[in-house]
Amino acid sequence: MIDTHTLAATCPARLLDDYDVGESFFFASPERTLLTRGTCATVACHSLDEASDLPEQVAKLLNSQRVSDADLPLVVGALPFDSATPAQLVVPLAVTQAEPLHTAPIMPTQRFMPPCAIDPVPEPAEYLRYVERAIAHLQRGDLDKVVLARALHLTSPERIDVPQVLRNLAQLNRQGYTFATDLPQGTAARPRTLIGASPELLISRSGMQIVSNPLAGSAPRSDDPVEDQRRATALLSSAKDLHEHAVVVAAVAQALRPFCRSLHVPATPSLIHTATMWHLSTRVTGELADPATSSLTLALALHPTPAVCGFPTEHARALIQALEPFDRGFYTGVVGWCDASGDGEWVVALRCAEVADRTLRLFAGAGIVGASRPEAELAETSAKFRTMLNGLGLNQQARTV
Repeated sequence: MIDTHTLAATCPARLLDDYDVGESFFFASPERTLLTRGTCATVACHSLDEASDLPEQVAKLLNSQRVSDADLPLVVGALPFDSATPAQLVVPLAVTQAEPLHTAPIMPTQRFMPPCAIDPVPEPAEYLRYVERAIAHLQRGDLDKVVLARALHLTSPERIDVPQVLRNLAQLNRQGYTFATDLPQGTAARPRTLIGASPELLISRSGMQIVSNPLAGSAPRSDDPVEDQRRATALLSSAKDLHEHAVVVAAVAQALRPFCRSLHVPATPSLIHTATMWHLSTRVTGELADPATSSLTLALALHPTPAVCGFPTEHARALIQALEPFDRGFYTGVVGWCDASGDGEWVVALRCAEVADRTLRLFAGAGIVGASRPEAELAETSAKFRTMLNGLGLNQQARTV
């Protein structure tokens, strides 16, 4: 039997306090704060390529766990970027929900990591060459957009305090989507955690209503208010960024329309911001045609969007595999939850790190189109690293890399 209950609005910080590596899944959104404990069942999924029936499999599993009509068990976890990789989805033993993090104070603890060894993969100069090669493909008309990422490999002198990093991220990113989810242990047989603070909602479903909020086209924030506003204004009028954004929104709308009775796609994007970045944003809303369509079904139909892969998808994926010198794993995958009614929230795994013992892998990417400039794309990835580096207390040290 799954224990499911809801706490009062004063308790989001308590859920942070109760997070336990290897035992918990944590997810905070503008709608709720969610903490699960233990594992009641694991969803068998050898790869997304072989999982066309995954939503049906999950629905059957969740319904088998119900003990009453009011009982709504959840599946929680993550989908990888590479469709040949297994998903990590579990039905937890216990679920606790509270109000959103921004509704209650979180006492800052301000305990950060000691200085780390930091290795960029690839080196910045090499990343510039990869972007130049991608631009050459784009200008030949091979594809419309590709997203190229780079990583920072961090080694700490002591074991990384994942709950503390999660608390720091939650304190610094109150309005977005903060998460921590277990990952498969891999060959090293060490507990691994994907932790992050994503700005991007892939899909949410509440009853028959759905929302997707693709982001594409970005600019780093500035500490100078005048310069910060100038960057925001320039982003909103940038032909390069507007084109990049339009490619993503068109693909999202195309993927959602077959499932919807109605779909509203704003004609122009708006601006949203995090502590470190400005983003072009379009909030796509719709009404489902079939109540059996779950949030997981929609997440799989959308993933990966051109915001994290490119367009056309298979051409962009092939170029990513040819140029990126690492396996993305669950970075630019999907993190979230779905309940037995089909409701749920799934976010794109951005501004995140993979943590194991004393090591972290941080990731950041940039959308490349024909009008991209390599130096600007490198600067964009550097700015995106700041979300995790701020949460680790390592932003000043990383400036030297």
